[in-house]
Amino acid sequence: MIRKSVLLCLSTLIGCLCLQAQKKIFEREFTLGASAGVSFSSVSFSPSVKQNMLLTYNGGLTARWITERHCGMQLELNYAQWGWDEQFDDSQWQYARRLNYVELPFLAHFNIGNRRVRAFLNLGPQIGYLVSESSSYNLESLDQLEPPNNVHVAERKKYVENKLSWGLGGGPGVEIRTGIGFFLIEGRYFYSLGDIFKNSKSDYFARSAPQVISVKLSYLIPLHFKRLK
Repeated sequence: MIRKSVLLCLSTLIGCLCLQAQKKIFEREFTLGASAGVSFSSVSFSPSVKQNMLLTYNGGLTARWITERHCGMQLELNYAQWGWDEQFDDSQWQYARRLNYVELPFLAHFNIGNRRVRAFLNLGPQIGYLVSESSSYNLESLDQLEPPNNVHVAERKKYVENKLSWGLGGGPGVEIRTGIGFFLIEGRYFYSLGDIFKNSKSDYFARSAPQVISVKLSYLIPLHFKRLK
């Protein structure tokens, strides 16, 4: 009698689990879309340079494959501005450098939530290539405000020497899924593993690595679904 009761309970439990599994139908998903946002960037110099965060802009295209229930991969092609904004003791002076990159992030995508609202995390490497740069300043010359007013002026006279960039990026976000597409807001941090200036013993800077914090909005359109049980 006890054995029959145990078998009945196990059968009931397995049946309930099977019914629950059938309800949770997974949808493989491929989406394409676009994004736009703002960035706050600086460059980690050694010797250090006093800086404010530089406000810049970013935008691009996104392709995302969700191949498992809570994970997938995301590929982006972006146009992004980085740079730095120097800080002076006298607020009337200003010098900023803008660096314009085409960048290609390869990201692992993790998500949790339901069919309408999801929280997600994107994380992975990215590479970029500098396409142009520009400076804006109101100094009479780039040598103005040398020590003691400013530590040095070497960074103002240099063009970027290493145009290829690489590093790690990622951050959290929230996705709202509707009948007309998916709307996402995401925060992201990029940490450069390379320097924009040469860093040999004979060079002035031992380190000159960009760091970027960005916030962006994205709109994705689902193109293909495949139901998997």
